[in-house]
Amino acid sequence: MTGKLSHVDSRGHCRMVEVGGKPVTLREAVAEGSIAMKPETMRLIMEHGAPKGDVLAVARVAGIMAAKQTPSLIPLCHPLNLGSVEIDFRFEEGSAAVKIRAVVRLEGKTGAEMEALTAVSAAALTIYDMCKAVDREMTINGIRLMSKKGGKSGEFLRKPG
Repeated sequence: MTGKLSHVDSRGHCRMVEVGGKPVTLREAVAEGSIAMKPETMRLIMEHGAPKGDVLAVARVAGIMAAKQTPSLIPLCHPLNLGSVEIDFRFEEGSAAVKIRAVVRLEGKTGAEMEALTAVSAAALTIYDMCKAVDREMTINGIRLMSKKGGKSGEFLRKPG
C-alpha cells in the first residue's frame, strides 16, 4: 500500500484513474453483508409469504442489476464488462438475519470490488423495501469486501474476525 489515494491528483482534485495501459486480467471480488430482522419477518421470507412476493428472487435481480450499474452510482468507477454476478442468501435463524454474498467475475483492466459491494447493498435494500410493511426495524449490517483476485495489487483475503 502506497498510502496515496489513486482518485486524487497532485492538486487534491478528484479524478478517474487511468487504466488504459494496464493489462487485462481475470478478476474476482467477493462481498458480504447481512440484514437483521424480526424472526417473524424471516419466516415470511422463508415461506414466500411476504406481501410483495418472492423477496429473495427480487433481491437477487436487484443485486445483479446494481452491479451492472455501479459506474452510474459511484462517480469515479469505470464501466466494466462483467462476466458474471452471483448473489446468494443464507438464513441465520439464531440471529434472525439474512446473509448476502455477491461474487463478481470479469476479464478487465480494473477490479470488481465496487460492483460486488454495490450488489450486496442493493440486495439488502431490496429486502428492506419488500418487507418494510411488516418490519421497519430491520438493520443492514457489515457490508464488506471479503476477497479479491487479479490485477496489479494481487490477492486480498479478509482475515477472520
